[in-house]
Amino acid sequence: MPIPQARPPARIHDMDRVRIERALRHRVRYRYVQPQIERAEWGGWVITSPCCSRNIDPNGGVIDIAWVEPVEDAWALYFKDHVHDRWVLHDESRHLQPLLDEICVDPMRVFWP
Repeated sequence: MPIPQARPPARIHDMDRVRIERALRHRVRYRYVQPQIERAEWGGWVITSPCCSRNIDPNGGVIDIAWVEPVEDAWALYFKDHVHDRWVLHDESRHLQPLLDEICVDPMRVFWP
């Protein structure tokens, strides 16, 4: 998997993981699977989940859903382009919650394909 372009490092707090976990409890899509949140080795948090739709992984394996990265007084939200195996910047916000709302609602199925 290609490593995303590096930005100036920002602090990663364990409480942000808790906020992400809480937000994902209220998602609209694939409520019957248990997503996982892990620290990304290149910074931020990566959300993964079993592929229930089988659109990406016909065997229903675990796929990348989203990556949230703290950057200089803001947050960046990425979705995974599974065809090209790369992260794509989706949105930025000074606050984490609006980005979590985007992941949870996802009307265009960008995050939960």
